[in-house]
Amino acid sequence: MDFKDVIRQLGERALKIKDAVLTEEATKNAFIMPFIQALGYDVFNPAEVTPEFVADLGIKQGEKVDYAVFKDQKLIMLIECKWHRHALDVFNSQLFRYFHTTNAKFGLLTNGFEYRFYTDLQEPNKMDEKPFFTFNITDIRDNQIEELKKFHKAYYDLETIVTTASELKYTNELRALIHAELNNPSENFVRHFARQIYGGVLTAKVTDQFSQLTKKSVQHYINDLITDRLKTALTSETPGPAPTGDGELVAEIKDAKVVTTAEELEAFYIIKSILRHKIDGERIVYRDAQSYFAVLLDDNNRKTICRLYLSGSKKHIGLMDENKKETKHEIRKIDDIYKLDVSLTKAIDRFEASVGQAEV
Repeated sequence: MDFKDVIRQLGERALKIKDAVLTEEATKNAFIMPFIQALGYDVFNPAEVTPEFVADLGIKQGEKVDYAVFKDQKLIMLIECKWHRHALDVFNSQLFRYFHTTNAKFGLLTNGFEYRFYTDLQEPNKMDEKPFFTFNITDIRDNQIEELKKFHKAYYDLETIVTTASELKYTNELRALIHAELNNPSENFVRHFARQIYGGVLTAKVTDQFSQLTKKSVQHYINDLITDRLKTALTSETPGPAPTGDGELVAEIKDAKVVTTAEELEAFYIIKSILRHKIDGERIVYRDAQSYFAVLLDDNNRKTICRLYLSGSKKHIGLMDENKKETKHEIRKIDDIYKLDVSLTKAIDRFEASVGQAEV
């Protein structure tokens, strides 16, 4: 099986069994050991993977890190594990201490879903505060899999990884910054543009007005880019329905008022990752409308998996029953969609069952 397929299979499996994984130890066995194995290391060979690796911290003797990974008898990576329901932000200092006392070049902090890779770009043998590479295995992109492949035993090359680590770190930070600014423009961001087009004094009221205008203008600009790309595809291909592919080119040319937001795309990819273990991901597409964002099976309006309502003060996801009656569920944040995985999966089961009955 191809490395890409192995990693995606791990993500699909994690979503299936997460509710049965109730402890940190179970997280290690169910998620993290298979991940290390996927990187080509024998988790049952202590010469390659040593559990409970001792990393003495000065006067604190016997401190242990969850796993130490070796290649050619050299320590290359320390792995600190947490329960999959724990957020990782409060735990990087623990890995920081272990890193300082060993010769490991890389540190990995993970809860089996999120993986954060660290190294010492800023100061030798001192782990950076921020990771240079992060991903969620249930929604990992192809380019992230290619970066992860560099840590595989068969391809591991220290110089190659270190060379790209700095670029990867700052590229990811810039992407996160751009994402944040586009969704919720900061005052400095807003003022940068407002000063160039507004001749008066930028009072708090004016700045607030430009904040909304900036956000709307950015979204319209992105929508125009997608529309232009669709037009190019339509003129270069044989006449027929526009391809949706992964659903990324969904803005309808005839309706320029529809703006597909980054938040809607994030929700779409979460739903897609949840359903990948049931059906081919390419069958899941989306169509955006002014009042809602629909996720469909086979690009068919009669097979609506759910509808998202994210533009108001409160966010909702609408789920359909067997009679196509919609029930809205409030979500506080996009990640709450994961809690509805059973309902989303049932929708696919209904559609697939109806196809089977029609064939009979």
